Parts: sequence; structure tokens; C-alpha cells
Amino acid sequence: MFKKINMQIELLNKEEYFFIGVAGTGMSALAQYAAGIGKRVSGSDRYFANNEPNDTKEKLEAAGIKCFPQDGSGITNNTQLVVISTAVEASNAELQKAISLGILVVKRADLLAAFCASKKTVAIGGTSGKSTTSAMLFDILSYAGLQPSIISGAGLVRLQQQGLIGNAWVGNGEWLVIEADESDGSIVNYYAEIGVLLNIDKDHKEVAELLPIFQLFKNHSNQFFVNIGNQLAAPFADGLTTRFSVYGEQGEANYTATAFKQDGFEMHFLINNTAFQLNALGKHNMENVLAAASVANSIGVNLNTIAAGIKTYKGIYRRNQIIGKKSGVWLIDDYAHNPAKVAAAIRGVQPLATKVIAWFQPHGYGPTRFLRNDFVSEIANALRPNDEIWMSEIYYAGGTAVKDISASDLIADLLAKNSKAFFVEDRNDLIKTMQNHFTSDTVLLLMGARDPSLDSFAAQVYSEL
Repeated sequence: MFKKINMQIELLNKEEYFFIGVAGTGMSALAQYAAGIGKRVSGSDRYFANNEPNDTKEKLEAAGIKCFPQDGSGITNNTQLVVISTAVEASNAELQKAISLGILVVKRADLLAAFCASKKTVAIGGTSGKSTTSAMLFDILSYAGLQPSIISGAGLVRLQQQGLIGNAWVGNGEWLVIEADESDGSIVNYYAEIGVLLNIDKDHKEVAELLPIFQLFKNHSNQFFVNIGNQLAAPFADGLTTRFSVYGEQGEANYTATAFKQDGFEMHFLINNTAFQLNALGKHNMENVLAAASVANSIGVNLNTIAAGIKTYKGIYRRNQIIGKKSGVWLIDDYAHNPAKVAAAIRGVQPLATKVIAWFQPHGYGPTRFLRNDFVSEIANALRPNDEIWMSEIYYAGGTAVKDISASDLIADLLAKNSKAFFVEDRNDLIKTMQNHFTSDTVLLLMGARDPSLDSFAAQVYSEL
């Protein structure tokens, strides 16, 4: 423990930071936060080509972060700290240059742990809902005047409307809200004032591998909040934890959400008998509000203020993002990418129309193979008789993946379960292929992650509707 503290102090004492892969969501958030606390920050990325426009680069530079192509030119003798992600391989030329110059190199999670140690930190953990709950808590604490900070895995619309990337903010208050990621195991590095366990589902790892990771997360938190409505998370609750749930009697949980009602794009519910309203879709978002509200209330924000704050919540990028409506078809874009999230996204939009056409682009051959049966089961159970599921081929980001599975295999499995399932290999053919499937009362839901072109694809789909 003392070694960790000394390491954190050493990192915070450095003044000149360089980030390899600075355009990535997690890295760009840390870079902006570092710049926000007064560090001199620069970084490189393979997407930064000389004289070519890049939106992320422009926003980073506007935040005072110097951007370089990934050729080593940005790393100099003045660089005191180089930050890498787990995606940076040992053979990376910039990493090798940093080592040759004797510059301290740390992983992203180590720097985030140091930032956490400098604030009262709320770490949001779980396999689903981390970005949304973090953003909701940040908005609530901001509304309450606590001037919080945030380091997030997704852009907050409220911050994006200010011309920012939206995944980081440095406030003057004592609280920092972060996402604690279990997929790479980095969640065990954070020693938080408050840890929140939203849920546990099979995602990047088998459940048996996740349980000890979340146990360490709990052990490292001074206070722990558990969603006892999630079957696998519930056992982490004990007499010292704060419990929340959208199920059961009030006596079983400290915070309970009830009386859920979806009215178009607006939902209403009660938390401990206080009325809440939110512009969002799906009961899973009520659960996210409940988690954020329980934390905010425990640190002194009353429920009426929390309800007023969440009413102003504007959402996060590509989470239930409403693109528009044409010819009776609502187009909604979502980041859903694991089985539980895909099913929740489908169920969330069902109150809007009598028919949902859901399109999903799986990412990665390994993850798709690992989760094949779970995707099929969850999607089949979520679809109503009139709903449809469509898929295009798996997104491939490069590397040495074995391409021994196709999205068409999942479609075949879904057809065997009597689901209305369709495969369109090239997503550019999607709208012309499904055109005759639209009614005057349809939601077209686009889902996928990791692929940076999905936002432009949503715009393309809307133009073709």
C-alpha cells in the first residue's frame, strides 16, 4: 500500500506528460484531466496525420494539449512521464524511445489511480451502465453546487454542447466521479471513498473470473453501494453496504425505485416516495438513476434536489441517442454491445412503437465467439412477435484474430429460435434491403461499439430513410 502511495505521489509531482494513443476515449479523458489540473500535456495517435482534419485532435488542442503524429517526435528530453494503454505493444517505437531516454512509463490505470487518490472519489463499477451512471451522478452533484470532476468512458452531451470531447471535467469541488473498468482488471487499482457495484453479467470475462475482481474493488472502497436487484451483485451486500434495488420491499434496500412509467421519451418513477422524471428510455435507466441518487443522497444532497438535477440530464454520446423521425420511423443510435445491454436497449425502445427493427454490428471475432450463445438467448427473449433483429458482419479492428465466426451464425441461431432475424453482410446495403419492413409505427435501433465510424453510419442511415 505504501508503495502505491509513493508511486501516486511521484506521478502527481511530474509536470510534463505524454500520452501514446491520446485520441482513445480513456486516454483523451486522462489527458484533458491532466491539463485541467495544470500539467503540460502532449500526445500522439495513429489517427493524427499531418495536415488532415481530425475533430478529436482539434478539441484536444483547444484544451491546451499538443498533438503529434505517432512517430516519436513529441517525446523529448523534457518529457517526464509517458502514459500508455494496454493496447500499446512492447515493440511500439514511441514506447521504445521513451525507455531509451530513461523516461518513466506507466499504464493508464496507474495514472487514473493517482488522480483518484488526490480527490474524494466515487468509482462506478459493473458490467453495464457505468458511463450513464457516472454522467448522471456528475450532473446531480453539479446541479447541487458541489462542483465535481469526472473522468468518463463516454462524452457527456452537456459538455459536448460546450465544444468539448465531453469525457472529462475538472471542477473545484472535492468529489471526482470515475468509471472503474473490470474488462482489463484495472478496477482493482482504485482506492475510492465510495465504490458502486451496478451489476455483474458475463461480458469480457466469465463470471467466475469477475467475482474476485469485484471483491477486491469492494475491499478497496471505504463505502460500498450494491444493486441487490442484480442476482450476481447481491451477494456483495453485507451489513456495512448501502443497498439499492428496483425490486422488492423498501425494508430490503436503503433506496428503492418504484412506480415506473414510460411515456414516450419521458419516464416517471419514485425513489423512496420522491417523484422523479427523466428524459430517457428503459427501466435500466431508472436503475442507473437510483444508483446515482443513492450516492448523492448519502453525501448530503436531498432527494428533491437530486430529482430536480436529474430532470436536466441531457444524456451521453450514443446512448439512446435520438437521431430523428422520418415517415413514421424513429431512428435511435446506441452503444449497446454485450448481450445484457443489447437486450436492455431493445426493451427500452419498445414502448415507443408497435414494431422495433434492431440492427447490431458485433465487434471482435473473439468476443462474438465467447458471447455467441448469450447474444442469441438475450436477443430472442427481448424481441416481441412483431420485432426484428438484423446484423451486419463483425467489426474487425485489425490484428491476428481468427475469423472463424460470422454474424450470420448468430442470425442462424436466432432463426432456429423462431426470431425474425436477417443478415446483411455489408451495412451500406441495410436500408435498401429492409425498406419494405418499415411500418408507419416503427423504431429503427442501431447498436454497436468500438467502431469509430458508427456515428457517421447513423447519419447515413437517417439520410436514406
